[in-house]
Amino acid sequence: MKTTRQNLNLANIRRHVVGINKKVPLLNGKHVPYVYLDNAASTPTLQPVLDTLNEFMEWYSNIHRGTGFKSLLSTYYFEMARKIVAEFFQINTRDHLVIFGKNGTEAINKLAHRVPLPEHSVILVSKMEHHSNDLPWRARRPVIHVNVDSLGRLDWHDFIAKLEEYKGRVGLVAMTAASNVTGYINDLEAITETGHRYGAKIMIDAAQLVPHRAIDIKPVGHPRHIDFLAFSAHKIYAPFGLGVLIADRDTFKEGDPDMVGGGTVALVSDDYAYWTDAPEKEEAGTPNVAGAIALAKALRVVQKIGLEKIARHEAELTAYTLKKLKQIPGITIYGSVDEDSVQQRLGVISFNLQDKSHALVGAILNYEGGIGVRTGCFCAHPYVKCLLGVTIEQSQVLEENILHHDRRTIPGAVRISFGMYNTKSEIERMIDVLQLIAANKYKGRYEISRETGEYHPQGFKMNYRRYFKLD
Repeated sequence: MKTTRQNLNLANIRRHVVGINKKVPLLNGKHVPYVYLDNAASTPTLQPVLDTLNEFMEWYSNIHRGTGFKSLLSTYYFEMARKIVAEFFQINTRDHLVIFGKNGTEAINKLAHRVPLPEHSVILVSKMEHHSNDLPWRARRPVIHVNVDSLGRLDWHDFIAKLEEYKGRVGLVAMTAASNVTGYINDLEAITETGHRYGAKIMIDAAQLVPHRAIDIKPVGHPRHIDFLAFSAHKIYAPFGLGVLIADRDTFKEGDPDMVGGGTVALVSDDYAYWTDAPEKEEAGTPNVAGAIALAKALRVVQKIGLEKIARHEAELTAYTLKKLKQIPGITIYGSVDEDSVQQRLGVISFNLQDKSHALVGAILNYEGGIGVRTGCFCAHPYVKCLLGVTIEQSQVLEENILHHDRRTIPGAVRISFGMYNTKSEIERMIDVLQLIAANKYKGRYEISRETGEYHPQGFKMNYRRYFKLD
């Protein structure tokens, strides 16, 4: 099987998105081309990535200790994938480690277990974080949350105030590069320089930013150096199960790995074990070789197209969408709605329609528009509650309801998020359906599930086996 060699660019990228022409069923019995606007959750794969993976699978074998040709070839390209990640971020492997895991969440959890922290230190975490860059730290050291402002942006004054309050005790600052709710991009250079000035290490959750902007990690010792960075392959057009942790090499030089077993040891006897060197000792068990190959190819494709071109296209799409959304009666958009500031944000927009449940809006977009979005709190509950203005009393009622398996009143929003392949015509389709929803002109009668909080059309059942079979 030959891989795709055609020159890729933004003008033809849609022809290389796997599944782009799939049609999905509507409530009225028609089938329409699917519009996917949930790229902040996961991106589709690209044909060159899939072609490369399929070609590689003919040579696949387990790596590192096999003596056969396929094992040697697989080992060679697995380690090449590690080098391609390092090249993408312009780092050297003398000072940095590239550690592979199953996803970005696992990468952050690994760091939370392994990073050396002073005994009485605290960790600063912003209130805009995805749960994956908040919850892992709570088990390690006291977490101090840095506030956000009314638009969901990092409250810089509170950040400085917290650094001052815990001066000499801040072991780590853990922050997202960009919000998965509002698209707000943090000033990484200012965060790293300021955090280092107070003696803290810097951990950046880059899962949202990596597919859209270049990130300068900078050399070890630089005032604006990013000490640790994590991201997921499934958010950058390689959804085959891989996460990456980039870390200063010295961090993993000493200490026991958080997971042990095959691949982590140099020598084992009945009563002791000697660990091998990192990164191998941090990648227990058989690694996801195929996922590493897919990620490496996806990074090459993104580089070839150009992150600057991708950013310009997505900024134009974001400005266009904000303009159109603001024309819908009764809409509330969270975060910045300034069309002129799109260069400083991602194509991630969350909103609500007046007197309409976010879950209902998402269901109608699907069943009556063939449009895929995401609803809820987007694994960022504290942040979304801040944006929505949920009071402590309301939170207590919600918690009680959830404990009784009643999710019908869970607050949240509707989120749309763009990839480099999305178009204005797709946005127009979404806007048309939202206009109908706002005017109460949608066709279906929807009922909500008490346990899930999801809406479904009454009497409508989906035969998924018609579209895909796993026999």
